[in-house]
Amino acid sequence: MNISRTDIDALNAEVTIQIDRSDFETQVNSILQDYKKNVNLPGFRKGHVPMGMIKKRYEMAVIAEEVNKLLRDKLDSYLKEEKIDLLGYPLPKESETPMDWTANSMDFAFELGLAPKFEVKLDSLKKVTQYEIEPDTKMINEQVEYIRKQYGKLISQKHPEKGFEITAQFRNELAELEKISMITFENLKSKKVIEDLKTQTIGAVVSYPVKGLFSDEDQAKRLLGLDDQKWDLLKKEDLTLEVKEINKRELASLDQTLFDKLYEPGTVTSEAELKTKIKEGLKKQFEPQTEQKLLNDITEYLVDKTKFDLPKTFLQKWIQSNAKEEMNDEQAKEEYQRSEKGIRYQLIESQLVKENKLDMTFDELKAFTGNLVRNQMLQYGQQPDEQQMEGIISNVLSNQEETRRISEQLMSNKILTFFKEKAPLKVKKVGFDVFVKEAYGKS
Repeated sequence: MNISRTDIDALNAEVTIQIDRSDFETQVNSILQDYKKNVNLPGFRKGHVPMGMIKKRYEMAVIAEEVNKLLRDKLDSYLKEEKIDLLGYPLPKESETPMDWTANSMDFAFELGLAPKFEVKLDSLKKVTQYEIEPDTKMINEQVEYIRKQYGKLISQKHPEKGFEITAQFRNELAELEKISMITFENLKSKKVIEDLKTQTIGAVVSYPVKGLFSDEDQAKRLLGLDDQKWDLLKKEDLTLEVKEINKRELASLDQTLFDKLYEPGTVTSEAELKTKIKEGLKKQFEPQTEQKLLNDITEYLVDKTKFDLPKTFLQKWIQSNAKEEMNDEQAKEEYQRSEKGIRYQLIESQLVKENKLDMTFDELKAFTGNLVRNQMLQYGQQPDEQQMEGIISNVLSNQEETRRISEQLMSNKILTFFKEKAPLKVKKVGFDVFVKEAYGKS
């Protein structure tokens, strides 16, 4: 058995494997002998079928299978030994003549797509902005107000007033609406309806035209739990509401009792310290958005600025041969165009990982998985001990799909940390509204 390589250009090569009959003949004969012992054919006792008939029926299929095994093993070994950096996997080259499985020697050719050589220049990232969202005073004060409402007291009232909470049963037969929800006058646009509601009390049942009733349609859809289709039906109808509760919310005092409910007792002792804690919490809450934006921008920038060619024709063939459903040449070309940026970034990331030794270890994967599990369980008030955690982590990582997902998340975190530490990013502290406007072009 011989193997040789021919470089077509810097990105394409061809490997030819020559297999002689002596490479597989002994194994084929052994398999055919087993067939002779075990095969059942009409007119013959088991084990007494003539070898000539066995060969006629099975020899070509057995040869093909054994040759394919040899090809896979030899090709895999060759690629590892030569340390060839491939894109995709070798593709069998179509022959103009049918394969003669009876020949003493057979040649098989494979097309290789070679990974390009290139340099990743982190200096180019100096134009990429790393946003840090700084919660402003208004946002912090709104959060304080929300906390005071959340921990405040509800005091039942006879009639609604501005700022009071009205809990009502909302009904409409056509829109199949039957929902209890809470509103305030701020949710309503119709002054006439507001004035009428001021005269109502608990138990009252009233109906109002939906057109012009609410100050914000999207908010109204959420309050009533309606999709666009049912909302369109409701807009032409009257909405019935039965008043269940009328409450005035007395805000909680900003005192030590409230502080100790919110945080570890004694860690917050004043309103100023509370606002500092809230600010820290909001910054952490915004981190996933800024980090995803940063990674997206870095990806786009590196793909744009890191120039190299790809074995385009080979990759189109590879996509076509690996498609789950049959794909013609034009479809393969379109799929390649959709995938090209992703392929380029995967190559860039792989090179950075290799050059900077960013590969993850199993211990890192376990620790990362443990943090994910622990944080999720803490949301439900659960605090598992170390033994329980070991069992849960082991169970999670026994699922291949889950392990792949978590591994990708960990690698994304590692590569982002690398960029933040090593790349000359332009750090910019902004408020949330400014971030949304600058990052996404939305006001």
